[in-house]
Amino acid sequence: MVKLFIVTALFYFSFNPVWINNLDTAKSKARSEKKLILLNFSGSDWCIPCIHLRQDVFDTDVFTKYASEHLVLVNADFPRKKNNQLSSEQQELNNELADKYNPDGSFPFTLLLDSDGNKIKIWDGYYKNGPEDFVREIQSIIESN
Repeated sequence: MVKLFIVTALFYFSFNPVWINNLDTAKSKARSEKKLILLNFSGSDWCIPCIHLRQDVFDTDVFTKYASEHLVLVNADFPRKKNNQLSSEQQELNNELADKYNPDGSFPFTLLLDSDGNKIKIWDGYYKNGPEDFVREIQSIIESN
């Protein structure tokens, strides 16, 4: 039983990439692992399209497996509810990201970046074509570079 738990846990964690909250950390990781960065701006507790994007794309097996192998994930969250507020340091980091990458304040807003933080692709709003198409889009960008 313990072996089954360990195998299940290893499988789960190997395909569930961690969303980082710091772009500098993500850049270093992307450089060392030779990956691209996916930066997502969300309002996790108020933005319905953001919540659906996470459920319908980012939390799917198709996306998480692909992302664990090819992407470094960064989430810049802007919650509104008092009990979900970020630390002042994290809020400042997210504000700086928004100033640079999302000055119009769109939600959800997702960017594909290279390891230096340069924009490669932008998705403004909810991605309605599903996780398979989202992954195919990213893969075609990787193959063309």
